[in-house]
Amino acid sequence: MADPVIVAARRTPIGTRGRALAGLRVEELAAPVIRTVLEDAGGGSGGGGFRGGSDSDAGSPLEIADVVLGNCMGPGGNPARVAALAAGLGAGVPGATVDRQCGSGLAAVLDAATAIRAGDPRPRVAGGVESASTAPVRSVDGIAYDRAAFAPDGWPDPDMTRAAEDLARHDGIPRSRQDAHAARSHARARAALMAGRFADELVPLAGITADDAIGGAERLLPRLPTLFPDGTLTAGTSTRIGDGAAAVVVVPGDRRVASGGIPGRGIPGRGIPGLDLPGLAIRAHAVVGCDPALPGIGAAPAVLAALERAGLGTDDVAAFEIVEAFAAQSLAVLDRLGIADDDARVCADGGALALGHPWGASGAVSIVRLFSRLVRGGAPAGTIGVAAASVGGGLGVAAVLEVVR
Repeated sequence: MADPVIVAARRTPIGTRGRALAGLRVEELAAPVIRTVLEDAGGGSGGGGFRGGSDSDAGSPLEIADVVLGNCMGPGGNPARVAALAAGLGAGVPGATVDRQCGSGLAAVLDAATAIRAGDPRPRVAGGVESASTAPVRSVDGIAYDRAAFAPDGWPDPDMTRAAEDLARHDGIPRSRQDAHAARSHARARAALMAGRFADELVPLAGITADDAIGGAERLLPRLPTLFPDGTLTAGTSTRIGDGAAAVVVVPGDRRVASGGIPGRGIPGRGIPGLDLPGLAIRAHAVVGCDPALPGIGAAPAVLAALERAGLGTDDVAAFEIVEAFAAQSLAVLDRLGIADDDARVCADGGALALGHPWGASGAVSIVRLFSRLVRGGAPAGTIGVAAASVGGGLGVAAVLEVVR
């Protein structure tokens, strides 16, 4: 069976926790994106390529096998299944929720691809969703806590901000370098916003049409206090926690068929049954473990492992989307990959430092960004992209994707 292919990809704007999207539950964030991404793939109203499967959908051209979403802090109850129902896919479409923390959205896409590789040819919706604003308070014996443990007793289990500070010290990454990296991310995101490069990937919600963290924050960076005494991290070199969702449609490589292209997305169709959709073929992926004391480095060994499985090196990659939880963490990953701080291939339109970080969705956002940069952007067939995330507890997730047309 040919490699699975992502044929449509969308996301919501990212709203900073407590702000623009704070009133929406996880399924209210995810359902509009699921509906829209299926319409893009040809299965919504007026499309003929994909429909949600149910007992009454025996005549559907292609039945949606599953909805797989990453989520970290939701209320339980299998948010992916709740979102599938809210999206109107019908009772016959199941759902699965994946928790690899900040890598959850990317892991969900890879899980969907793995199911297709295992022999089930039905398409899947995959991605991630997080409503940090509505996440429930958790408690043990009546005492609330911010997060569950990432490691058992006897293992290092630092808070992510503390871990990023420790990594900056371990690698000797000065504040000036972190400030420059964050400023570059903000400047790139602002330029992309002004040029309209986010427009075709976004599904507006609650009247919000753009990521609300994009602004002129880089002007404030030198004046911000450090988060720890004698430390180097600041609020400006740490991402803003956000609310948002992202989703893709994954199909077998030999069944990427629709009747009308991707409507409104700059990818025209001709109304001819059997027209191939352009997309991103998932060529290889890797999930690795690393020292839980320094979890921010996890993306680096994951990227190297995935590239090795694909028979490629970093010089073969045209576009990287690496989740930027902290400037220090991002720089540590780039150092281990041998990539320069200002390499234009990395988060070319800004990363999570500028856009925001909806934990369970961020890995899927990285896939959406690659889809926009490479597929919507007209990159030729064979162009390689890499999406990756470092994960609390000491994990890394990465995928190697190739443009197909």
